[in-house]
Amino acid sequence: QVSLVETGGGLVQAGDSLRLSCAASARTFDTYSMGWFRQTPGKEREFVAAIPWYGSNTFYSDSVKGRFTISRVNARNTVYLQMNSLKPEDTAIYYCAAAFRKSFTIATMVDYWGQGTQVTVSS
Repeated sequence: QVSLVETGGGLVQAGDSLRLSCAASARTFDTYSMGWFRQTPGKEREFVAAIPWYGSNTFYSDSVKGRFTISRVNARNTVYLQMNSLKPEDTAIYYCAAAFRKSFTIATMVDYWGQGTQVTVSS
């Protein structure tokens, strides 16, 4: 069982930056691919970014590519999402995700979810 706890959400203005953190309880954190999804009311959970357990490749949705950066520090059991140049359409609940696989880009591939953290971007 893996517990994921997200922190770092909040209310910001368009153009600002935020960094989300996700702390994992897994003793074998470095064997899990990690990622972030987001969800707004009435919509399905949307892939944002992912990073494999070995960390050398990263994957992004087209809507955040060039603005968001995912990274991980295995020694800290933590994955980060640096979000720059935020837009109102980035407003959502952001969920940390873990999967015992090489990588993932869809929600059905995720094994564990965090509780989510709200990000609100005002115009």
